[in-house]
Amino acid sequence: MAEKDGGKALRAAPAEGAPRRSQPPLSIKDIARIARVSHPTVSRALQNSPLVNAETAEKIRRIAEEAGYRASAVARGLVTRRTRSIGLVVTTVADPFAGEVACGVEQTANDHGYSVFLADSNADPERERKVVRAFAERRVDGIIVTSSRVGALYLPMLAEMQVPIVLVNDQYPGAFVHSVMIANFEGMRAAAEHLIALGHRRIAYLGDQFGYQSDAERLAGYRAALGTAGIPAPAELVADGDGKPEAAMAAMEKLLALERPPTAVCCYNDMSALGAMRRIGARGLRVPEDISVSGFDDLFFASYLQPPLTTVRQPMRRMGRMAMDSLLRLMSGEESVPRIRVDAELVVRASTATARAD
Repeated sequence: MAEKDGGKALRAAPAEGAPRRSQPPLSIKDIARIARVSHPTVSRALQNSPLVNAETAEKIRRIAEEAGYRASAVARGLVTRRTRSIGLVVTTVADPFAGEVACGVEQTANDHGYSVFLADSNADPERERKVVRAFAERRVDGIIVTSSRVGALYLPMLAEMQVPIVLVNDQYPGAFVHSVMIANFEGMRAAAEHLIALGHRRIAYLGDQFGYQSDAERLAGYRAALGTAGIPAPAELVADGDGKPEAAMAAMEKLLALERPPTAVCCYNDMSALGAMRRIGARGLRVPEDISVSGFDDLFFASYLQPPLTTVRQPMRRMGRMAMDSLLRLMSGEESVPRIRVDAELVVRASTATARAD
């Protein structure tokens, strides 16, 4: 005979040795029937709503737990109009900077019960717009974009999509409503001042022609340091790469081919510094004995290069956490600081040294 619970029959356990048939999982309506409440009450109790009596809510949760009930995220989203998910757009999943930022975003998102969906834009503005729109159509609760090539153009899209967006290191030349940005100007100025203090006077800048705002700010920081020291910064000492080692090698080759090559070079990022150092070595020159090199980012490999790279540290994971914190506030309707500026830190290692005496 089946046992009774509150007048409702429960399924009898099969006899020992009898074949077991899998039973369908209990639904909210099943739990409501056992608890003798309405199914909206069950739904509210499982979402910890204060509208349900504490004793009733505890009874419902106990029944659900004993039945092994797990709420469907899709069904929950239909009720709350929230999916507990966010979209994260990066330039490329192979970029170490984007990977570190993504780790910070995901850590904070997980701590608050959010899932993260990842997509890359391949540094293409049109692809970035399409990815962001696709995320919005899939009803994510918020979106974070790293190194955005669209930037302020999101402003007219916000009212249409009604999805909060936070940018990390926006590359568009203009202000966006909510963003987290490293202090590019101050960071590169500190790197150039470090080289000046070592006695260098022919200091080059190896930039990123696609860097937009961050490249412009870092170039301005480099020029400000040289200007304050009364050191000329001729156009021939500014070379463009694309933020990757291969293009940096070609740019460094042009600098080395000058009649008076630089004795030091400030690189847009660590990937560029990696290419510059390789080209310098291929020419039979040494870092830092012949040419000092500095980078920007402090990626995981910077301290493992030979020699270890002097660079400007970006707290990438912390910036990811800050972006997610900002997005959480926006999604909950709270006020958030529009533009968060993060201090950069110069990390001096062995790739920079006192200038050679001519």
